[in-house]
Amino acid sequence: MNDQNFVSRPDDAVYETDEPVLYRVEEQVAWITLNRPGFNNAQNSQMTYALDAALVRASRDDGVKVIVLGGAGRHFSAGHDIGTPGRDVNKSFDANASLWWDHTNKPGGEFLYAREQEVYLGMCRRWRELPKPTIAMVHGACIAGGLMLAWVCDLIVASSDAYFQDPVVRMGIPGVEYFAHAFELHPRIAKEFLLLGEKMSAERAYQMGMVNRVVEREALEDTVAGMAAKMAAMPRMGLALTKQAINHAEDLMGKRASMDAAFAWHHFAHSHNELLSGDKLGGYDARAMVKANKEGEA
Repeated sequence: MNDQNFVSRPDDAVYETDEPVLYRVEEQVAWITLNRPGFNNAQNSQMTYALDAALVRASRDDGVKVIVLGGAGRHFSAGHDIGTPGRDVNKSFDANASLWWDHTNKPGGEFLYAREQEVYLGMCRRWRELPKPTIAMVHGACIAGGLMLAWVCDLIVASSDAYFQDPVVRMGIPGVEYFAHAFELHPRIAKEFLLLGEKMSAERAYQMGMVNRVVEREALEDTVAGMAAKMAAMPRMGLALTKQAINHAEDLMGKRASMDAAFAWHHFAHSHNELLSGDKLGGYDARAMVKANKEGEA
């Protein structure tokens, strides 16, 4: 099969909102909010491109010194959209954040490889390198793709009811695409996190060094606002250069190279699943993952 003979998949996504990401600026702080609360802020491409646009807007605004990322509703993010009416994996977007080509008319493994280089690994790397400090304000669930959004931020502040989880090994996949697990956690804890797929409480995430602070839910926004205000008082270049220095140190320790390898294994898993079952996700959609999570807690 060649590219010219490949038939594009249909796009039948139905969006519940025209504003999947909210944006406001107060006292030199850009507050960016994931806004699909009815679907626990599951990330479709509509949301991901809107988030990219919001982060670019904040980065280019001289009136913004610090960026806060949070989620509307009960949860920060339930991860990538694998089962809502707004799932738009087959949709083309005119915007292009990481220079990869349109995936929708591509054959075989190229379909997901090109898409996830763009909207997952590529965008996350782009966001990590924003020259302004970012704070993830996490409450409720932060699952799989939600981890990627929190991990690209410089600080993570969590409410005491928050939890973190990457259960995708049950799909036969070695963790989410932005594979920061062994840098966010001690390697042995990262193995436990992935191989058991269990929820990690905010308190344990704090003990492991993945979270900066844990506070009660009602104090979450005020705590983050206070931290953002302290950072906003610092010189803009001092903030940017500090981020660059620490990110560079991580990359020298192998973070970028590790992600490149894990991304390749991730896509081998997608292709392996499709060869075995005809489904890249190993037969799991959002409903099946929720059921498996509940059974795992029993």
